[in-house]
Amino acid sequence: MSKLSLNSIFCAHRANAPLNRKIWHMAWPPMISNITTPLLGLVDTAVVGHLGTATHLGAVAIGASVFSFLFWAFGFLRMGSTGLTAQALGQGDDRRVRELLLQSILMGVFIGLMLILFRAPLIDLFIHLMAPSADVEPWARIYCEARIFSAPAVLAGYALMGWFFGVQYSKGALWMLLVINVANMALDYFAVYGLGMASDGVAWATVFAHYIGVTVAGVLAWHKLKGFSGHVPMRALAQWREYVALVQVNRYLFVRTILLLLVMLFFTAQGARQGDSILAANAVLLTFLMIISNALDGFAFSVEALCGEYYGRKDKANFKKVIQLSTYWALLAALILMFIFWLFGNQIIGLLTNVQSVRDDAALYLPWLVFFPLLGIWSFMLDGIFIGTTSVKQMQNTMIICVVGVFFPVWYFSQHLGDEGLGNHGLWLSLAVLFIARAVTLYWCYLQNMKKGVWFKNQ
Repeated sequence: MSKLSLNSIFCAHRANAPLNRKIWHMAWPPMISNITTPLLGLVDTAVVGHLGTATHLGAVAIGASVFSFLFWAFGFLRMGSTGLTAQALGQGDDRRVRELLLQSILMGVFIGLMLILFRAPLIDLFIHLMAPSADVEPWARIYCEARIFSAPAVLAGYALMGWFFGVQYSKGALWMLLVINVANMALDYFAVYGLGMASDGVAWATVFAHYIGVTVAGVLAWHKLKGFSGHVPMRALAQWREYVALVQVNRYLFVRTILLLLVMLFFTAQGARQGDSILAANAVLLTFLMIISNALDGFAFSVEALCGEYYGRKDKANFKKVIQLSTYWALLAALILMFIFWLFGNQIIGLLTNVQSVRDDAALYLPWLVFFPLLGIWSFMLDGIFIGTTSVKQMQNTMIICVVGVFFPVWYFSQHLGDEGLGNHGLWLSLAVLFIARAVTLYWCYLQNMKKGVWFKNQ
């Protein structure tokens, strides 16, 4: 049975306690570490949000959006590494496991250095595209000019994180993210309240925190490598053809990620065009979205790693069980998040900013965020399946359909309804419909792949 029916999701977990334990063993470390990631954003937002003006909050929102786009455009270093490493683990290829780690790190550092080298035109381009107000623009530029220097550490961290998930050592990712986030929180407070800095201090705090975290992750990976036999010849790191598999997987992930981040960049830019208060309110509410994605990503990561392993072993039965059980737990987590946002959403907004106009605007659009956990869970879990099987061309193609054929048309029509359009409500509507479209298109591809034997021939 290939369909992910709700009945199978809710019933299968009871008969599969060992696999449930394996899923939770993979899921809980990223869930705990990811809880600190929105806290990082919360601290960034709260520190500048209590300076008494929306200007610095808007600058951090612009800068954070720029680097979410710029850095996560290379998120294939995380996703591609996880899928390929998990498959190598399932096939018992220790040398390939070692090789993928080193290749991914070197690729990340090289890309990071290139971003620093070309930082001036990149920052000019993004500031122009975001079109912040005259008050926000200089502070957003200062933020970006500092934050860009974290690029090598951030991208090497993506590679390390992907490898950790691929070898099912999610505690490595836990420690890396915890170190980064705790260091960032402490450095944020010191920079703003100790040194008298503003949004520029928040940026430099993030830079130093990432270098501290990636150093810790490198030490953990070195110790983990002792469990894998063999060695990687230098030619595997020096010759381009040895990177072919990574490039083939990553080119599709690159396009898919660019499209998704283009949506978020457009989202922030449209908020900025509605005024600094709406820009800041959307920044506050996007922290809720970070909480959702990071809380549910623990289960998505377990799907990536375990589906990748069982796909490498050609074990269809356990492949399907992982999907069913992980989706059950993720759905339960999504419902809990909805309940929390419904009860305590306004209190969370109050923690993020004391600017009353921003609080009022955020409260107006909060109901959208209450439903986002249930809207997002399906695409998160399906992403995990397709990353684990490295069926990334389908991820790219469905994202093109959803962004070009769904998100932008829905936004356009929402702005032309009635005399004034739906405004910011239309922006949030477009994002909600995008989540739904991603789930529908990927689910259709999942059914086709299982029906036609694309992943498991003759089984």
